Amino acid sequence: MSSPPPETETHEVTLSREEQWVVHHVLATLVDDALDDDETPPAWILEVFETIESEDEPETFTSRQVRRLSEELCEYLEEEETPQRDYVHGSAVLETLEDELGSPA
Repeated sequence: MSSPPPETETHEVTLSREEQWVVHHVLATLVDDALDDDETPPAWILEVFETIESEDEPETFTSRQVRRLSEELCEYLEEEETPQRDYVHGSAVLETLEDELGSPA
């Protein structure tokens, strides 16, 4: 079985500080959940962490990272306990990511 080719399509996304915080929170929760289950967090999560923690603007994500982050944000936004402020900023990130996925690279 051969490895899949590296993903080369990228998307540049500019996130506000508040939007970065929501993404950070969602990713940190995923890492905590993996560690609680004695699992290694998926590489894509750690890569997205590095991207949002860097000083680079706009942030550059692969299509796979955009898809996975969109999925995780959707789940977070559907939770009843999600604070309203996170819902507002998380929804804005989700809209941006979905726009990126819908636009040609």
